[in-house]
Amino acid sequence: MTCQHCVASVTEEVSELGVTEVDVDLATGRLHVVGDVTAEQVQAAVAEAGSYTAQPA
Repeated sequence: MTCQHCVASVTEEVSELGVTEVDVDLATGRLHVVGDVTAEQVQAAVAEAGSYTAQPA
């Protein structure tokens, strides 16, 4: 991710999963999600937001 638009896109897509919290840190490229979702669901949402990938921590 390179800009706030990227952060907004990822936040929007992941939020649509019905999670209670989404935090995207542009500086580190980290995504923190709180909610009842699987890593695969989050990865798919991140990919839908653009040419991004997510690795479970």
